[in-house]
Amino acid sequence: MENKKAVKLLNKLIKDLEEANFITETAVDDLKALRPYAVEEKRPVIAKSFRLAYEHIEENEVFVIPIPQDEPLEDETEVDDTNELITGAESLIYLLNLIKNAHLDVNMEEIREYNRKFEAFAE
Repeated sequence: MENKKAVKLLNKLIKDLEEANFITETAVDDLKALRPYAVEEKRPVIAKSFRLAYEHIEENEVFVIPIPQDEPLEDETEVDDTNELITGAESLIYLLNLIKNAHLDVNMEEIREYNRKFEAFAE
Protein backbone atom coordinates (compact mmCIF):
# COMPACT_ATOMS: atom_id res chain seq x y z
CA MET A 1 0.00 0.00 0.00
CA GLU A 2 1.35 3.37 -1.00
CA ASN A 3 -1.28 5.81 0.24
CA LYS A 4 -0.10 7.34 3.53
CA LYS A 5 -3.59 7.19 5.07
CA ALA A 6 -3.89 3.52 4.11
CA VAL A 7 -0.47 2.70 5.57
CA LYS A 8 -1.36 4.53 8.78
CA LEU A 9 -4.69 2.67 9.07
CA LEU A 10 -3.04 -0.67 8.28
CA ASN A 11 -0.39 -0.08 10.96
CA LYS A 12 -3.11 0.96 13.45
CA LEU A 13 -5.08 -2.21 12.74
CA ILE A 14 -2.02 -4.42 13.17
CA LYS A 15 -1.13 -2.67 16.44
CA ASP A 16 -4.70 -3.01 17.76
CA LEU A 17 -4.75 -6.73 16.95
CA GLU A 18 -1.34 -7.32 18.51
CA GLU A 19 -2.33 -5.53 21.71
CA ALA A 20 -5.74 -7.18 22.03
CA ASN A 21 -4.59 -10.61 20.73
CA PHE A 22 -8.09 -11.18 19.33
CA ILE A 23 -10.23 -9.78 16.56
CA THR A 24 -11.44 -6.40 17.79
CA GLU A 25 -14.83 -4.92 17.04
CA THR A 26 -13.20 -2.22 14.92
CA ALA A 27 -11.24 -4.70 12.76
CA VAL A 28 -14.09 -5.15 10.28
CA ASP A 29 -14.57 -1.40 9.96
CA ASP A 30 -10.84 -0.91 9.43
CA LEU A 31 -10.71 -3.65 6.79
CA LYS A 32 -13.69 -2.08 5.01
CA ALA A 33 -11.97 1.32 5.13
CA LEU A 34 -8.75 -0.14 3.67
CA ARG A 35 -10.39 -1.82 0.68
CA PRO A 36 -11.05 1.39 -1.35
CA TYR A 37 -7.36 2.30 -1.08
CA ALA A 38 -6.41 -1.03 -2.65
CA VAL A 39 -8.98 -0.49 -5.41
CA GLU A 40 -7.64 3.03 -5.99
CA GLU A 41 -4.09 1.66 -6.26
CA LYS A 42 -5.32 -0.97 -8.74
CA ARG A 43 -4.38 -3.86 -6.43
CA PRO A 44 -7.30 -6.28 -7.04
CA VAL A 45 -5.78 -9.21 -5.13
CA ILE A 46 -5.34 -7.05 -2.04
CA ALA A 47 -8.79 -5.47 -2.40
CA LYS A 48 -10.22 -8.98 -2.60
CA SER A 49 -8.29 -10.02 0.53
CA PHE A 50 -9.71 -7.12 2.52
CA ARG A 51 -13.24 -7.92 1.35
CA LEU A 52 -12.94 -11.65 1.97
CA ALA A 53 -11.39 -11.04 5.41
CA TYR A 54 -14.13 -8.73 6.66
CA GLU A 55 -16.89 -10.90 5.18
CA HIS A 56 -15.30 -13.95 6.85
CA ILE A 57 -15.15 -12.20 10.24
CA GLU A 58 -18.71 -10.86 9.92
CA GLU A 59 -20.06 -14.30 9.04
CA ASN A 60 -18.07 -16.38 11.53
CA GLU A 61 -17.39 -13.84 14.30
CA VAL A 62 -13.79 -15.15 14.36
CA PHE A 63 -10.89 -15.51 11.94
CA VAL A 64 -10.36 -19.21 11.34
CA ILE A 65 -8.24 -19.09 8.19
CA PRO A 66 -4.83 -20.53 9.11
CA ILE A 67 -1.47 -19.12 8.14
CA PRO A 68 -0.39 -20.91 4.93
CA GLN A 69 2.04 -23.69 5.73
CA ASP A 70 5.28 -24.22 3.86
CA GLU A 71 5.38 -27.38 1.81
CA PRO A 72 7.61 -30.02 3.42
CA LEU A 73 10.90 -30.72 1.69
CA GLU A 74 10.99 -33.96 -0.31
CA ASP A 75 13.78 -35.45 1.79
CA GLU A 76 12.07 -34.50 5.04
CA THR A 77 11.06 -37.77 6.71
CA GLU A 78 10.46 -36.64 10.27
CA VAL A 79 7.00 -35.36 11.16
CA ASP A 80 7.02 -32.17 13.18
CA ASP A 81 4.34 -32.28 15.87
CA THR A 82 4.71 -28.54 16.48
CA ASN A 83 3.41 -27.76 12.99
CA GLU A 84 -0.08 -26.80 14.19
CA LEU A 85 -2.37 -24.43 12.35
CA ILE A 86 -2.27 -20.83 13.51
CA THR A 87 -5.57 -18.95 13.24
CA GLY A 88 -7.27 -15.99 14.89
CA ALA A 89 -5.65 -12.62 15.39
CA GLU A 90 -2.18 -14.03 14.75
CA SER A 91 -3.18 -15.26 11.29
CA LEU A 92 -4.94 -11.98 10.45
CA ILE A 93 -1.86 -10.02 11.58
CA TYR A 94 0.27 -12.24 9.35
CA LEU A 95 -2.01 -11.52 6.37
CA LEU A 96 -1.92 -7.77 7.06
CA ASN A 97 1.88 -7.82 7.23
CA LEU A 98 1.96 -9.64 3.90
CA ILE A 99 -0.24 -6.90 2.46
CA LYS A 100 2.03 -4.26 3.97
CA ASN A 101 4.90 -5.81 2.00
CA ALA A 102 2.93 -6.84 -1.08
CA HIS A 103 5.68 -5.55 -3.35
CA LEU A 104 7.47 -8.86 -2.71
CA ASP A 105 6.40 -11.65 -5.09
CA VAL A 106 6.52 -14.30 -2.38
CA ASN A 107 4.10 -12.25 -0.25
CA MET A 108 1.67 -11.84 -3.15
CA GLU A 109 1.62 -15.62 -3.58
CA GLU A 110 0.76 -16.08 0.10
CA ILE A 111 -1.97 -13.41 -0.17
CA ARG A 112 -3.42 -15.37 -3.10
CA GLU A 113 -3.27 -18.52 -0.95
CA TYR A 114 -5.26 -16.74 1.77
CA ASN A 115 -7.83 -15.76 -0.87
CA ARG A 116 -8.12 -19.38 -2.01
CA LYS A 117 -8.60 -20.49 1.61
CA PHE A 118 -11.27 -17.82 2.19
CA GLU A 119 -13.16 -19.00 -0.89
CA ALA A 120 -12.82 -22.70 -0.01
CA PHE A 121 -14.02 -22.04 3.54
CA ALA A 122 -17.11 -20.23 2.26
CA GLU A 123 -18.17 -23.19 0.11
